[in-house]
Amino acid sequence: MTSTLSTPAGGPDTADIEYASRDQIADLQLHRLRWSLQHAYDNVEHYRRAFDDRGVHPSDLTELSDLSLFPFTGKADLRANYPFGMFAVPQDQVSRIHASSSTTGLPTVVGYTANDLGNWADLVARSLRAGGVRPGDKVHVAYGYGLFTGGLGAHYGAERLGCTVIPMSGGMTERQIQLIEDFRPDAIMVTPSYMLTILDAMLTKGLDPAATSLRTGIFGAEPWTEKMRHELEQQFGMDAVDIYGLSEVMGPGVAQECVETKDGLHIWEDHFYPEIIDPMTGEVLPDGSEGELVFTSLTKEAMPIIRYRTRDLTRLLPGTARSMRRIEKITGRSDDMIILRGVNLFPTQIEELILTVPTLAPQFQCVLDRPGRMDTLTVRVEYRPEIPRTEDRAAADTLRALIKNRIGVSVDVQIAEPGSLQRSTGKARRLIDNRPKDQKEFSA
Repeated sequence: MTSTLSTPAGGPDTADIEYASRDQIADLQLHRLRWSLQHAYDNVEHYRRAFDDRGVHPSDLTELSDLSLFPFTGKADLRANYPFGMFAVPQDQVSRIHASSSTTGLPTVVGYTANDLGNWADLVARSLRAGGVRPGDKVHVAYGYGLFTGGLGAHYGAERLGCTVIPMSGGMTERQIQLIEDFRPDAIMVTPSYMLTILDAMLTKGLDPAATSLRTGIFGAEPWTEKMRHELEQQFGMDAVDIYGLSEVMGPGVAQECVETKDGLHIWEDHFYPEIIDPMTGEVLPDGSEGELVFTSLTKEAMPIIRYRTRDLTRLLPGTARSMRRIEKITGRSDDMIILRGVNLFPTQIEELILTVPTLAPQFQCVLDRPGRMDTLTVRVEYRPEIPRTEDRAAADTLRALIKNRIGVSVDVQIAEPGSLQRSTGKARRLIDNRPKDQKEFSA
């Protein structure tokens, strides 16, 4: 394998890039995009074959919109080249390997050079600062460590910013609470659903979450709603902001919500070029249109990624707190969309409605079954421990009516005991599909 390293430079100074003009950002993107396409074509057999099959060459990119000429990359492509077929550098230049925890087949494997790791740490540090964390803060990292990118990505970014890192990792909720009380961290990085688990455990122990030292929560790795943000901010007295990333593109730190606006996540466009496409046709949509988010890496050496289909659904919006464009909070994934009797819905829509019912807790599962010819959806949701069980029927009736009136489908609602639904130390499993595999109406 021939390596064409020497990651592209050029463009505004790093300290100024977050506030650069759109013309400066576009010039830098075009320069780096040409490099990334050539690097992938020269060093990754999959891309060379895919480009040739499409009849395109890196030299065909003369403006940013020409990227639409190039083929997409999907998770199936990464699995077809398992484990290291997508790497663009020799093994001795790969400093670290991460992999997804796949339950549906081979994991997706990603690699990083030393430069890649440095860029990653810089971008997570940039994200943390945008989210309200400052040098000298103590950061409690409750993302899982290991092959999952969350823990180590957060860890090295916080260190790069100049923070004190508490590398707790996931799980051991009682221990999490003890260290939060004893070590008094300023910020926590964790999935929002696990933060709810910590919250529930604190309330069960009679502790006041607002009495902790936490003033910033950096939450990511799964979709979450504005109502969940309100719940966490109100209970803990903290700022709750969103961080976005995925291992195939880098890990956490691809985009970040700014604490001063909390109006969507600014993409770090000097390293990642975003597109929004129609998930059915693949057509590139104009900014402001809702569709599937696609990323092309601009500086990755070990594993460049070209037009990677994230399956996340969102919109591209103009920058506000930074000049780089924003994505709205992820509303769902094209591959976790439920099609129930002709109506499209996502678990996040159910969550929004649950959080409007005061007696219900934000711990829930959507269970799909097909007992006969038609699909059925059951929403299992816990009631809040301080609420008398005599209000169960009223809560179930209220939620059932909200789902019918707001989303347009009839569902069954089952009220569960507090703590009875399965908890996750990472991403919550909100959707359980019990239908026969050959009868599913969406691709899981």
